[in-house]
Amino acid sequence: MALLPLGTLFSAVRLPAELLLAIIGGKAPSRDVDQLLDEVLGGPVICDPRHARYYALVPASMPRTWHQAADDWREVEVDCLGHGTYLGVPRVDAFELRSLTTYWSVPMQSMATLCAPLDIARLIAAGRHEMTREQDAT
Repeated sequence: MALLPLGTLFSAVRLPAELLLAIIGGKAPSRDVDQLLDEVLGGPVICDPRHARYYALVPASMPRTWHQAADDWREVEVDCLGHGTYLGVPRVDAFELRSLTTYWSVPMQSMATLCAPLDIARLIAAGRHEMTREQDAT
């Protein structure tokens, strides 16, 4: 694993697994979540199963340009990470969910391909909707 500085080449959006699992109805990080992220985001995503978090790699400017939305997202434990933050990045060949080892949920195809901020926003909105629906049902 390597620590890379955020905010220059790319930034990251930290997504709690709970938010994504609400969409698919799952219980833990799985290949189903990986498939959802690949289909919806189409850009690189890192999974940290030990802390039940996903990190979608986004353009470096996203923490600045989406700061108002990011403030609202903190309510569901989503955070935009940029300048002044480092991200642990797994080996380029770490593609499989194995125990508690960080891996590429959606592998990086190239540095030019990142997750689109609007796709991230839509994913977060869908997760919030499902979480609210689940809470209302109980």
